[in-house]
Amino acid sequence: MRRTPVTAPEKTPVDFWFDPVCPWAWLTSRWMLEVEKVRPVEVRWHVMSLAVLNEPRLDELPEQYREMLEKTAWGPVRVAVAAEREHGSDVLGPLYTAFGTRFHNGGEGVSRESMAAALRDAGLPAELVDAADTDAYDTELRASHKQGIELVGEEVGTPVIAVPGADGEPCAFFGPVVTPAPRGEAAAKLWDGTLMVASTPGFYEIKRTRTQGPVFD
Repeated sequence: MRRTPVTAPEKTPVDFWFDPVCPWAWLTSRWMLEVEKVRPVEVRWHVMSLAVLNEPRLDELPEQYREMLEKTAWGPVRVAVAAEREHGSDVLGPLYTAFGTRFHNGGEGVSRESMAAALRDAGLPAELVDAADTDAYDTELRASHKQGIELVGEEVGTPVIAVPGADGEPCAFFGPVVTPAPRGEAAAKLWDGTLMVASTPGFYEIKRTRTQGPVFD
């Protein structure tokens, strides 16, 4: 008797927009990699920018945060977009991991040196760090940012996540904001619950005050 081959379930694409400087987005991304292990999903990485998002309201922001946006936030996203242009979208996941491991887990912060080292870690030319100091890639950066933010509106931050909805339209949301990043079955439960509430018609927000800072482990 011939046996019918068992095929793996088709993976659901999960589009994830990130800004490398955000520690909360970094934690969500590590959770998303855990979800890939326990649910049939495949993450597709995209760049968004806190600097672009906050351009219209810079004067309203606290001085320290405004300074971070103006002096620090542009570099990594420009380098990421340059890497994508030169080497394809598949490099974004490894580069984001390299950025976050150095910026957040390693405590190196964002600098020309840490960005160049992250590029090497991801198997990319360190010379791409020069993109941090030019606006040559900003058109593509803004287009990628716009693609994600138009799914959820302006009153959010990073990350933005989108999955195919039951009606064929994207089901998109900001977050979740969580620390530390859940692992194993805890990651799966959070994913299932997030999809349940995000796909509910008319659902917009769950929120509570953060009483703990980012925990990198």
